[in-house]
Amino acid sequence: MEKINLKRILLTGIILLGLDITLFAQTNNQYPIIPKPVQLTPQAGHFTFKASTKIVLGNRDPELKISVDYLKDLIKESTGITLPYVRSTGTNTVTFSLNPSFSNEEGYHMTITSSRINVKAKTSRGIFYAIQTLRQLMPPDIEDKIADIETIRIPAAEIIDTPRFLYRGVMLDVARHFFSIDFLKKYIDALAFYKINTFHLHLTDDQGWRVEIKKYPLLQKISAWRKETLVGYRTDTPKVFDGIPHGGYYTQAQLKELVRYAQDRAITIIPEIDIPGHSQAVLAAYPELGCIDSAYEVSTQWGVHKDVLCPTEATFTFLQNVFTELMAIFPSKYIHIGGDEVPKDRWKACAFCQELIKKEGLKDEEGLQSYVIRRMEKFLNAHGRYIIGWDEILQGGIAPNAVIMSWHGEKGGVEAAQASHEVIMTPSSTLYFNAYHTARGRAAEPLSNGGSYFLPLQKIYDYNPVPGSLTEGQRQYIWGPQGCLWTEYVRSDSRAETLSFPRVSALAEIGWTPLAQKDYGDFVDRLNVNVGHLRRMDIDFSQFYQETP
Repeated sequence: MEKINLKRILLTGIILLGLDITLFAQTNNQYPIIPKPVQLTPQAGHFTFKASTKIVLGNRDPELKISVDYLKDLIKESTGITLPYVRSTGTNTVTFSLNPSFSNEEGYHMTITSSRINVKAKTSRGIFYAIQTLRQLMPPDIEDKIADIETIRIPAAEIIDTPRFLYRGVMLDVARHFFSIDFLKKYIDALAFYKINTFHLHLTDDQGWRVEIKKYPLLQKISAWRKETLVGYRTDTPKVFDGIPHGGYYTQAQLKELVRYAQDRAITIIPEIDIPGHSQAVLAAYPELGCIDSAYEVSTQWGVHKDVLCPTEATFTFLQNVFTELMAIFPSKYIHIGGDEVPKDRWKACAFCQELIKKEGLKDEEGLQSYVIRRMEKFLNAHGRYIIGWDEILQGGIAPNAVIMSWHGEKGGVEAAQASHEVIMTPSSTLYFNAYHTARGRAAEPLSNGGSYFLPLQKIYDYNPVPGSLTEGQRQYIWGPQGCLWTEYVRSDSRAETLSFPRVSALAEIGWTPLAQKDYGDFVDRLNVNVGHLRRMDIDFSQFYQETP
């Protein structure tokens, strides 16, 4: 008798477990939201967007209307239906309102029933993120332009949501390979879909200068173009070049319009002018800013270059003029000034540099690098801006108000947080997207950075930006994660997309979802449905995420 009961108990348990797994899968299929909300309570029924649906704005706020217009445009493009604004709620209405009592700038509270949707947030950013959640609950056809959809059904639920981190960023290197403004807009749209709030634009490097500076026209005429590009790895021998000129730059008007485009999608663009290293393209146009008398050229190959800016007063005048024009384009509070990979060879052999080290009482060339960064920080601070720099700006002493972007693992980030400086974590081994997806590497994929190194999706997903070595008080200085796409070997829009997606979705969940609620299997279940939107958005995402590394 006991054996029979035991069998029944075991059988019942297996059945219940099976039901739990089935319901779990159904929930992920019905609510394929990325990043996963903090709290989602499924409800019975569905809300249906149709021709009779109306929208109510609970506040007269222009930024709120911009966010909600995004939803109106999305629905109009796919259905042809223009949802009208009305003043009072009723059946089949969607209400958006700002509530200053909310504690988080980007959080939101959304209730979806069969008769109405009610969305509240502290700011228009929170409203925009709620709209992205609504968008992900809609069928992927919503991304089509004039898809001839008559109605859009979404499942009922109550969602209370707020991000884990203040900063959730993605960097795109447009210096090594130039990308059109249209592509940047498409890329921003995909970032917005995953609630990424910062787009870091790497505008300058040894291989190209991409921003119009009116005071220095040779930057557009000379620095923006290279005569050819290396084919294959820089370590390959013999070296082979394609013989094809490559380049381009963005006008100030184009970039200002791009800034507005991103702002309407709750994204801040942070520009980067990389100094004092990675400056060979600058020196090709203005050789007098270098330490040696030489005929420089815009670099045609990758790697770290010895030619850097010489810290003369003429160089500082040049930089101040450049950053003055940059600030007029980009309203972001923070500006990235690079500071990475600065070989000291030219400074060591430069009589002026050695005299400046003595004059300023600096210890060595690392102190000179800190001197350059500090001077530029002082200039930018005087104009109400603050600097972000790669972790090398810790060398010789960190600038007083600098934010550290830690890419040499977490060591620089830990050091900065311990010194009470804000930190953005982007360790190259985990969050650099310019790596192969699988161990097959070059045999299965187009050429990428990293050689034999590969970066499976789960490695990104499992990353926690808060090092365990930090105290509770020091952890507050970790702003959040950033993924970086360096483009030495990214020669097309399609390749930029396959290296970025769905990796950005994993990054988004790092930055938003509470650590205790993260589960890779659960994430992949949602992703398998969610990528339907990417497909309809014409994002050429990688299929390798489905493989087990």
